[in-house]
Order: sequence, then C-alpha cells, then structure tokens
Amino acid sequence: MTSENPISGATDSTRYVIGVDVGTGSARAGIFDLAGRMMASAKRDITLFHASGSIVEQSSGEIWNAVCESVKDALSQAAVSPDHVAGIGFDATCSLVVLGPGGQPLPVGPSELAERDIIVWMDHRAVEQAERINATGHVVLKFVGGKISPEMETPKLLWLLENKPGVFAAAWQFFDLTDFLTWRATGDLSRSTCTVTCKWTYLAHERRWDESYFRGVGLGVLADEAFARIGQTVVDPGTPLGTGLTALAAAELGLRTGTPVATGVIDAHAGGIGTVGAESEPESCLAYVFGTSSCTMTTTRSPVFVPGVWGPYFSAMVPDAWLNEGGQSVAGAAIERLLSMHPTTPAAGQQAERTGQSLPVMLAALAVQAAASLSGAAVLANGLHVVPEFLGNRAPLADPHARAVIAGLGMEDDLNSLVALYVAGICSIGYGLRQIIEAQAQAGAPIERVVISGGAGRLDLVRQLLADATGKPVLATRAEEPVLLGAAMLGGVAGGRFADVRSAMGSMSQITKTYEPAEGDIAALHEARYRAFRQLQRVAREIR
Repeated sequence: MTSENPISGATDSTRYVIGVDVGTGSARAGIFDLAGRMMASAKRDITLFHASGSIVEQSSGEIWNAVCESVKDALSQAAVSPDHVAGIGFDATCSLVVLGPGGQPLPVGPSELAERDIIVWMDHRAVEQAERINATGHVVLKFVGGKISPEMETPKLLWLLENKPGVFAAAWQFFDLTDFLTWRATGDLSRSTCTVTCKWTYLAHERRWDESYFRGVGLGVLADEAFARIGQTVVDPGTPLGTGLTALAAAELGLRTGTPVATGVIDAHAGGIGTVGAESEPESCLAYVFGTSSCTMTTTRSPVFVPGVWGPYFSAMVPDAWLNEGGQSVAGAAIERLLSMHPTTPAAGQQAERTGQSLPVMLAALAVQAAASLSGAAVLANGLHVVPEFLGNRAPLADPHARAVIAGLGMEDDLNSLVALYVAGICSIGYGLRQIIEAQAQAGAPIERVVISGGAGRLDLVRQLLADATGKPVLATRAEEPVLLGAAMLGGVAGGRFADVRSAMGSMSQITKTYEPAEGDIAALHEARYRAFRQLQRVAREIR
C-alpha cells in the first residue's frame, strides 16, 4: 500500500531521500529509496592542509562545493527528478568551522589563509588546553568519560581564543561541520543535539549549556553572549530545519527550493543510525564505524558512566536514549601507516594497482590464500604484535599522549612479511575494540553483537578477525554505504516519510551476514595476543 505525498502527488514508491556524508578525505552523496536501497552515489575528494604542531585544516567553501557536485552527480546517475526527493540529511566529521560576518571564512591557523577556516577533528593543537580543562575537574566532564579530548570543540575554541584572539573576536558563528552544512542549506542556525552534546559539552538531558563550565575553563565570553555563537537553539537529529532548502542552496545542489532538510549528525553516528536498528533493539548492539578513525556507539535506556568512554549523551543518536561513544583515534589510518613503514610496500602497491585492487584488498586476499580460512589468517602474524596508537588512545584510556608500539619485527622484507604486518594490524584494531567493550560491560553497558560500517571494515577478512579478536559476532548490513544511509534516514524523517528515527532505522536497514567468533585454538590464540596487547600498552605508559 502506498501513500500519496501532499506536495507533489508522488507515491512512496517514487519518493527518494538523499544522504550526504562529509568524511575526512571526501564528500559523498547517496540517493536511496524508502526501503533503504541505494540508487546511486557520487563523491568528490576534499583537501587536508597539514602544518607543524599537529595542525590539520580544511576549507568550508571547498567542502560545500564538493557536496553540491556530489549531489548533482548522484541525481544524474540515478535519473531521479528533484521533484521526487522527499528530504535530505547531512553528516560530517566533528570539525570546527569558524565564520565571520556574512558567513565569510576566517583563518584558524598560522597560514593566515581565510579559506582554511576549519580545525579538523584529528587536529591536536589543543592538547595543552584539554589538559587544563581536565585539571578543573568540572562536573560536566563526567559526561565525556571523565576527560575531555583535544579532538573536541571547547579545547579548540580555547586555543583559538589564546592564540588567535582577533579571529576569535571577529567570529560570527562557531559551527560543528554538520551544523555548518545544514545552515548553509537552510539558513537555520539550529544546532544538532548530536554535535553539541558529543563535542561541545551541551547537557541535552537538561536542555542547557553549563555557564559555570565555560567561565571556569576560560571561555566565559561565550556565556556572556548567552551562547549566541555556538547555538541557542538545539534540536534532535531528523528535525526539519527552517523552510527547507533556500533558493540559493537548491540551485547549487540541483534540488527543489523547500526540499526538507534534516538536522544532521556526526558521521560516525550516521553509521550507527544506518546499522544498529536493522535486526533488533539498538540497545543490544554496538555500532562500530571503521574508517580513518573508528567510533563505537552503544545505546542504553538509562545513563551509564564509563571511565574513558565519552558520554553518556542523551538523544545524541537515538532520540530519548543514552549514548556511550568510544573509538580509536586512528584505525584505518593506523593500518595505512603500518603498511607505509614496510620496505616492500611500494612494490606491493604497484602490484595491487596493476590488478585493479587497493593494497589492503590484495593483502587480505593473500592472507586468506595462505591460511585457507578467514579465521586462520591470524596465525600468519606469529610473534608480531601491534598497539596502533599513533595518535593516542581515545578510549578507554583517554590518553592523547599514547603512541604506537610494534614488537616482533625482524629483517624480513618480502611480501609474506607485509601480509603478516597487515594481519597483525587488523588484529590490534580488534583488541582495542575489545578493550572498549569490556570497559563498558564492567560499567553496566554490555552488548551482544557488533554491527559494522565504514570503508575500512568492508572486507570479509577484516570482519572475521574483528569477531575473533573481540569474541563477539560481527554483523554486516545490506547497505554498502550505511553512513550515507543513516544520513538519508534523517532526510526521510524530516520529509515526513517516517514518524521518527527508530521507525526509519527499522524500515531502511537489514542485516545480511553474520561473522561468528572462532572457538578452540583460534580463540586461545587471540586470548594470548590480547594479553600481549595490554602488556605492551602498560609498558609503553611506564616508559613514557
């Protein structure tokens, strides 16, 4: 049975929703029908600007242009009329956008280039500011696992105030990147509960900012302004914004003026929305988004405080539920760094390119071939152990100073040793995930299964090794792009095609494959390797 849309007269069977995802390296758009099937997708790369001092920046103008080109390209591929688009949803990394009067970009770093107006999530310039904030022991910090991260926005704002006071004073708005995108699309300054609760210390369960926190850490000017520059109106993900797309944004995106626009979410949370409601209640699953970094999201009915794990956050992903968020500061990027250190990588990369594969895809295939099974591949990492904390430990240790450890390297420089390093790296990501799962279970938030998404987690070998390393089933959804799907679900809610986010999750996502954890000798092997992982972590801390 179909229902008729009151605006266009189109039926549900001819209605579509768009999801836009802005990750660290690209902007992507996907067109989905209301059953969650992706009709087309397109992407445009975006630039990362690096500078000394752990500085990483981007351009909001470049990102918006990449979003517009991706949407237009996806619409063209899908041959979908803009009149049949019921809504659009956005997600993005939790990066800080700084705009001056009229929405003009302001320079956020030493380059003094105005177009470099974004402090990227992975930028760690504000480690000192984060440490000073944590030293206050403010009660707000208990909602970020006890310690704020330099990846969050208030340390970055404090860095900006102290190091570029002219830019701070000239700023008209400080946006999380997702909220910048929805403002650019609609002109609506509302912030998402997801972004400001998870990264800005907004207390969603009390629907307020804590003035004493901002005054106590040195950002009292924001409280003096009644938080006008960081968000006076905060609404839940999926809430329709303004009157939909402005005429300008609609023209730039190739869509109809007034198309409903949803309040967005952080990119990892879009992956959670796109996966955890596929089979059962979200509360039984951990959403694991495995991309450049990794994020874990666990939904609970009541707040659970987990030392070193961010949250609990109210209504940050699933409305009226609590969220604990962990993850690893680098995950996919850690595997890339590991491989880049091996002498055989340049030649192996050329070999993979000749066969039309990426290097990880080729290495995974070689590992399975050598081991004769997915789970058996772990044996190839014999004696080689990795703690992949190149950019610190996000959770559950909340230690930005942690660094990677590699133990057991020999003089081998052949392809087999590169495969072994790759396998050891994937296993180490699994052990970091297990550490988070165990910390949450000990605090009162156990999970039964892991639902995976993200580009670095697409391979069968990766999924099986994660299941074996954690001892938890790993489930994969039908959607090839669950992050895009999660954003599109929000567009469907804003467009009135679903009553709420939970109903969209249940209607648009399905589980297609389950990777059960190995037993017997393989389970014992991972148990021993996990003990070694934790021992190496401890030794690294003691040495430091």
